[in-house]
Amino acid sequence: MRILSKRQVKELVLYSPQHIARMEKAGLFPRRVQLGVNRVGWVEAEVLAWLEERLARREVQDERS
Repeated sequence: MRILSKRQVKELVLYSPQHIARMEKAGLFPRRVQLGVNRVGWVEAEVLAWLEERLARREVQDERS
């Protein structure tokens, strides 16, 4: 299992940390893991699954067009 830093997640999904936090709070993005007092991370597999779901939705929308 690999844990991604805030910077790595930001580079992967191309959203600001604030937007990622809002999506997390709304249940629309994988939840962070508290690693220490001032350190958080995200499970890489969960973030990649979230991205794959977005890509799959895009493909379905493309087929409908």
